[in-house]
Amino acid sequence: MNRVAVIGASMTEFGNREGWIRDLLAEAGQACLDDASVSPLDVEHLYVSNMASGEFEGQTGIPNALAHDLGALPAYTQRVDQTSASGGAGIYSSWQSVASGASNMTMLVGGEKMTHKSTAEATDVIASLTHPEEYKHGVTLPSFAGLTARRYLHEYDAPRESLAKVAVKNHKNGVDNPHAQFRKEVDLETVMDSPIVADPLRLYDFCPITDGSAALLFCPESKAKEYTDDYTVISGIAGATDTHVVHQRADPTVMGAAYESSELAYQMAERDPDDVDVAELHDMFTILEFLQSEAVGFFDQGEGWKAVEEGVTDRDGELPINTSGGLKSKGHPLGASGVAQAYELHQQLLGEAGKRQVDAEVALACNVGGFGNCVTTTIMEAR
Repeated sequence: MNRVAVIGASMTEFGNREGWIRDLLAEAGQACLDDASVSPLDVEHLYVSNMASGEFEGQTGIPNALAHDLGALPAYTQRVDQTSASGGAGIYSSWQSVASGASNMTMLVGGEKMTHKSTAEATDVIASLTHPEEYKHGVTLPSFAGLTARRYLHEYDAPRESLAKVAVKNHKNGVDNPHAQFRKEVDLETVMDSPIVADPLRLYDFCPITDGSAALLFCPESKAKEYTDDYTVISGIAGATDTHVVHQRADPTVMGAAYESSELAYQMAERDPDDVDVAELHDMFTILEFLQSEAVGFFDQGEGWKAVEEGVTDRDGELPINTSGGLKSKGHPLGASGVAQAYELHQQLLGEAGKRQVDAEVALACNVGGFGNCVTTTIMEAR
């Protein structure tokens, strides 16, 4: 099995973007090729991570359209849809294509165009990933988040302010990310006084609706030096699935798929949680940063909130989490989010993150679909 290197990476500006999904995908794809100085004709496999281009735009067939737009013919193309974990699933598919020897040059581009829809319309598209029995009762992901946050605060005697401090931290990190949708700090009072969305969660506990795209270029590590002296490797990767019906879980505050996928990824990488220097977690809601940080083994169950209170996860803390600003500040264009997590870690590991830079040799990304319904965990290392 080939060791897989990431030799190029790119990310568009996230936010309210003009144009359509094809424009965003082509922007990130071309920038990624330029980053690695690779010709589009060298791309053998081209994957596109995307959840809902049909629902948002009535546009399907976007992978083959992207191959045409980039001039990457006759590359094999495939769309990867795993709801909001599509980006992480795309990384897994791309890794498999190179690790297996099926491709010597694989490109992944993740993207979503969402902001042209109203909040209600976008929320309805996203809610379609829930179980039909839950959906018909009006259950959405924000309502799951509110219910879970309430239980977590009660079970572990966590103060409501601890959730707000996740938002404060991630917005502060986003200020230094030129690609982030929101590049402004917020204080604790602003978060705590913002409108209630799903009690106890308020407006600033939720990520925004976002347009954007990100891309990665993969090849066997044995060939990476032909293109660049600066690259990262995927040393561990795994995915897992939890119950589709959230109320069937023994404890909704335990993200089983994050636990299972991270355990397998650590085994592959021959690493453990103490080896990780920086992480990107899927903070679609602030409560998810607590749940994932515990599930991937950084902190004991019910202790994630204490790490935030103590500054452990700050950019200058012992274990920086979401140096990019996270989904909370950076934005969450569904199919792009997992790819953008890897872009941030690639930059960190190469020492190219600018003002966001931390000292890192081992990094972890956790990309979540639905409310923990499916998860891909990726471990990356500097080379």
